[in-house]
Amino acid sequence: MRAKSLALLGMLPALVLALLLVDTPAAAQDLDALRASGAVAERFDGYLQAQDSSASDTVKTINAQRKKVYEARASAEGVPVDQVGRVYASEILKTAPAGTLFVLENGRVIEK
Repeated sequence: MRAKSLALLGMLPALVLALLLVDTPAAAQDLDALRASGAVAERFDGYLQAQDSSASDTVKTINAQRKKVYEARASAEGVPVDQVGRVYASEILKTAPAGTLFVLENGRVIEK
């Protein structure tokens, strides 16, 4: 299992772009704007959380896209989906713009 986790980690640079899981540059800008405004937070499990109800639809769409990627990667690597999400979450934390909110597993919200 550890070897599979390490293999997954080794693939992250190529996957980080897919991690954002937005269809267009405009959608990526929208996500960055939502992050900057505090309307969304990244979570410890690799999904977004709406901090403002105005972002709920966007969060649902992006989370559905992320789930597909996580499931495909989990299937390919033979690891649990939640493990894939957590690996992605750590990469999101590293690459997200300053000011991005993150929800930790204990529910605490921090700002990058």
